[in-house]
Amino acid sequence: MFDLLWPPLFVAAWAFLAATILPLSSEVVLLAQLKAGLGTPWVLVTAATLGNVGGSLVNWWLGTALRRLEGHRWFPMKPKQIAAATARFNRYGAWVLLLSWVPVVGDPLTLVAGILRVPLLVFVPLVTIGKAARYLVVAAAA
Repeated sequence: MFDLLWPPLFVAAWAFLAATILPLSSEVVLLAQLKAGLGTPWVLVTAATLGNVGGSLVNWWLGTALRRLEGHRWFPMKPKQIAAATARFNRYGAWVLLLSWVPVVGDPLTLVAGILRVPLLVFVPLVTIGKAARYLVVAAAA
């Protein structure tokens, strides 16, 4: 039984950590597991997607927490920077969250979505679609 559970759990945990600021690649782990035949592709893709979206939710939450600290002298963003980020985000709209899978850009994007208080009912579906599409492409390449 454990032989069936550990591959998707490992992929989910790695994908979760990869969605944070840690410099990890969830695609490499998913691809390796698929190539080794360590699990059913749809189970591994689902696990990677759920783990990665979970990590993005942590980023979103951190963004909302950071925003509550606005006004403190040591706060990392000045009001002008927040206004500029809000304007850029609003220019492209929440649809930009479909790009949350893009390396280097995606993780900060989910943090900014929290800072800008993007509703979870908008955030979760868009991030999930983007991340699932990426993992489906990786699985198809395997």
